[in-house]
Amino acid sequence: MAEARPRPQVMKLTDAAAVRIKDVMAKAQGSIAGVRIGVKNGGCAGMSYTMEYAESAQPHDEVVEDKGVKLLIDPKAVMFLLGTEMDFKIDKLSAGFVFNNPNQTSACGCGESVALTPASGDTAETH
Repeated sequence: MAEARPRPQVMKLTDAAAVRIKDVMAKAQGSIAGVRIGVKNGGCAGMSYTMEYAESAQPHDEVVEDKGVKLLIDPKAVMFLLGTEMDFKIDKLSAGFVFNNPNQTSACGCGESVALTPASGDTAETH
């Protein structure tokens, strides 16, 4: 009988992103189960990332726990986020979360939206 391969983790966090999420969640009002990550249609490049507090996991959320942080991935976004690393960057004039996404094909000039292609899901090596 063939053994099932473990599912790949949809997203990973850098240390900076994990620290920032923990700080923000510690200041949140009420009971927070994690941060829900998704994508939505819109913007000049076609899609944008979404982040919001989640009081509880939804039945079909993909739950990712990394560096002590719980991410709840919207099931409609999983194929767009597969392999993504979430970071937190501080520049001279701004600070914010950055998604280093291998499925991103382009971004708009203002940085508010991106073009994403769904991951193929094929992780087998070809020779």
